[in-house]
Amino acid sequence: QVQLVESGGGLVQPGGSLRLSCAASGTIFNINVMGWYRQAPGKERELVAASTSGGTTNSADSVKGRFTISRDNAKNTVYLQMNSLKPEDTAVYYCNAWVQPYSGIYYQQYWGQGTQVTVSS
Repeated sequence: QVQLVESGGGLVQPGGSLRLSCAASGTIFNINVMGWYRQAPGKERELVAASTSGGTTNSADSVKGRFTISRDNAKNTVYLQMNSLKPEDTAVYYCNAWVQPYSGIYYQQYWGQGTQVTVSS
């Protein structure tokens, strides 16, 4: 089994910054993509940013230039640095990872429990 544990959410004023972290643990042979999704009240879950193990990243147009995703493969950890936060960034942020538990076994998708980010004055 694999667990994704997130940290770093909270309340911040518009224009402020937060850094989210997500550490994967458990039976892990390899992790392909790790990323962050978010879900605001009444809206569908959407991709914020993702990173492959090789360092290729992509992000939503709404966060380009403000959010940066990074990974520490040795620690099975992904980070999301969020700058210039706006009220519309308010949402529950979920960590996501595609994990290969053993060599030769197909990748499986896992989700973290979610961390609340609230941007408000």
